[in-house]
Amino acid sequence: MSQPIGFEKLEVFQRAYKISLEIHKITLKFPAIEQYAIADQIRRASKSVCANIVEGFAKQVHSKAEFKRFIIIALGSSDEMRMWIRYCFDLGYIEETQWQAWRDEYFALSKMLYGLYSKIKK
Repeated sequence: MSQPIGFEKLEVFQRAYKISLEIHKITLKFPAIEQYAIADQIRRASKSVCANIVEGFAKQVHSKAEFKRFIIIALGSSDEMRMWIRYCFDLGYIEETQWQAWRDEYFALSKMLYGLYSKIKK
């Protein structure tokens, strides 16, 4: 496997990508009625965290303000994920231990994104 470059070096990206893959795989097992509803939404929101980190990272060459804007969007998606996974738990699609693990990881990701945003401001 090749060494990470650019955005791939960011721990926040690595962690967001890892959990997004896990969520994608698990939500494919949700009930059929949910595949175009909550399962689709949760997959898109989890991928949005990753995609916005990457897009912002690419645009920082030309504009720190754009990087900050995309980090804020990623932060919003990360917080949105905490709400969606709560729905999944309350609807019985995931176990409590899974919900807690994902909740804690998205909370950590949000803190990391806020820290990255704060560093960009300087």
